[in-house]
Amino acid sequence: MSIRVEDRPEVHEPAKEDNRLAARVETGLIIAGFVGMLFLLPRLEWGDGSIRYFQLTGLLTQGTVPEEKYSMIGPLFSTPLWLIGKLVEAPSWWTLRYNPLLLMGGVAYVWFALRDRLPRPLVRRFILLLVFASMFAHHQLGYNGEVFTAILVLIGTVALLRGRTRSGWLTVAVGVASTPAALPAMALMTAKWIWDVRRLRWVLAVCAAVALVMAESWLRRGSPLATGYEADNQGRRTIMPYSGLPGLSYPIFFGALSLIFSFGKGLLFFAPGLFLPVRQRLRHLAAGRQLYDLWLAFVIGLLLLYGMYWSWSGSSFWGPRYLLFAAVPAAFALAVRCYQSDASALSDLVTVVVLGLSIWVGLNGAVFGDVDVPKVCWPDGAGHYEAPICFYTPEFSALWYPFVAGIKLLTVGQWIYLGYGLAVGAYLMAGPLLRIAGHLHTWAIPAAARVRAFHW
Repeated sequence: MSIRVEDRPEVHEPAKEDNRLAARVETGLIIAGFVGMLFLLPRLEWGDGSIRYFQLTGLLTQGTVPEEKYSMIGPLFSTPLWLIGKLVEAPSWWTLRYNPLLLMGGVAYVWFALRDRLPRPLVRRFILLLVFASMFAHHQLGYNGEVFTAILVLIGTVALLRGRTRSGWLTVAVGVASTPAALPAMALMTAKWIWDVRRLRWVLAVCAAVALVMAESWLRRGSPLATGYEADNQGRRTIMPYSGLPGLSYPIFFGALSLIFSFGKGLLFFAPGLFLPVRQRLRHLAAGRQLYDLWLAFVIGLLLLYGMYWSWSGSSFWGPRYLLFAAVPAAFALAVRCYQSDASALSDLVTVVVLGLSIWVGLNGAVFGDVDVPKVCWPDGAGHYEAPICFYTPEFSALWYPFVAGIKLLTVGQWIYLGYGLAVGAYLMAGPLLRIAGHLHTWAIPAAARVRAFHW
């Protein structure tokens, strides 16, 4: 007789005492950061986000059902914000705060759901890294749909660990239906769950997501199979050998390789924590290990699908746009490494390097963004360089271009948030750096003894 994972006794690492002062400091940093996100940082109003906003506005003001390719599932949940904004004659201001509010709601649920299943300091570090040292810091500036999908998948998978399997899978299905291209990722994650729990019935979760996608297509376009991507689903012809082809035409080898290693779009640079080995450290954290495996399965599914997509790069959008969810397991792996000490100085040094890069990803995305990058990368002939250069050349990566062009004129709010982000980064760095100092001290004592024993 098979044993369901949710029925197994959960194994916890021996709980470390939760430092009350540290808990207050970290909670204060998280709250202050969200206030800064909402009120200090300017919003990004270009790209697909503006299309989604105008679709929602047309639906609410004129009853116009949009037929365009972008899903309306995510934007519909922002209707209360739009209505509040309409009352005060600022609908765009309120609606553009949708993604940071989604992020706030997601991490709040993660905290209350995991605080008694994982060590609380670990959960707080995970939240700090996810919000302020990951790709979410940039994505919350706009109205694009990736945040809705990522947060609902995060909430749904955490709900599974609480034994709320039906509501958890329903939440995942709604999030994935808002980004139909994530269906293969959900299928792979569901397969991992079915393998763990030995219950085939959860394949119905994928069926539910497919049904939601088809229902929206039917209501908006008159056919359950009309995706909206049938026409104009290809890019322009450039110097790249596989450009100009439609749909899933990109060789997966080159697409996946670029999504991992390219300077402008690679997960190695935008989500470096994803490549840290942590499975051994999770051997005493059953809940953490199971979540991490589910999240990795979802990321692999996204990588395989978008590695074949003609627009795998997300065009001039900052970083690997479609792989936002990779920030979740990346932040969790890094949190585990920061939380647990290691006997190896080299391992702690690797953690410090990855942590430093992750902090820069968050600061760069929130403060500098990619306002300047489209000017030089836009693939319409108006920029100085073609887009391929900006995908693969480090000088034109959104991460490093501020050092090439110089610090642009920042708003007062951006300067404040930058200072705040540096303070958070210093706080997160303190632990790993102190451990490295401890390693150096341990080496120095016998070295000094050997020098004193040397006969001059």
